[in-house]
Amino acid sequence: MFSPDLSESLCRSAVRTNSKVLLLETEELFRDMLALALEEQGFEVVIAPDGRSVIPTLENSLSVKGEQYFNLLILDSVNGLDLCRMLRHQGNLIPIMILGARGSANNCAFYLEAGADDYVTKPFGMREFMARCQAMMRRQRLGQVSQTIMLQYQDIILYSEECRVTVRGEEVKLSPKQFRLLELFMSYPRRVWSREQLLEQVWGPDFIGDSKTVDVHIRWLREKLELNPSKPDYVITVRGFGYRFG
Repeated sequence: MFSPDLSESLCRSAVRTNSKVLLLETEELFRDMLALALEEQGFEVVIAPDGRSVIPTLENSLSVKGEQYFNLLILDSVNGLDLCRMLRHQGNLIPIMILGARGSANNCAFYLEAGADDYVTKPFGMREFMARCQAMMRRQRLGQVSQTIMLQYQDIILYSEECRVTVRGEEVKLSPKQFRLLELFMSYPRRVWSREQLLEQVWGPDFIGDSKTVDVHIRWLREKLELNPSKPDYVITVRGFGYRFG
């Protein structure tokens, strides 16, 4: 699937990029070649076994602050279209590259419209492939630098670096756990979180206690955010599942 410059590229000395890639490719030999090439260029590579595992892998890798562990998602075209749509619908902005099947160049627009950031058609040269990966990393870093560290949902504004929240123009005081809970919610609006997931993300995997801790903090959070805490507009209970924001 690679053009002849593969061996030349792999022989170059690797430079650590600190970039982490989640790779999904159904052709096993091609997948292993890709993973090796990326690792040789300093990428840390995690291989997704199938399309169903991609979103759970991304969700389970979130940091306590809800930050994405992976910097780049590389998908084959078999799974790519649906996954792009689902991830963008969830508000996940991870850079996505699609590996298009041979002769599929005309399909590029469908994937870009679904939310992919780049599309490369097999067979492709390793030099071009790595250049595209590096370009996506540069765009991501520039976007992170230029972004104001602020989350906003309607009249709630959260300033991450200042640990400060305003509601309807008035600053409200939150405890550290309440702040981290709200930050996680606002980072993924409308995503449903179970109590167990919230405990792991906000309190950490070593927390000893029960899920009622989450319910108590949700009640306190509603009292500070909602006009009518008994009929919340922001932190919504999803019966049988947990909570969502918005």
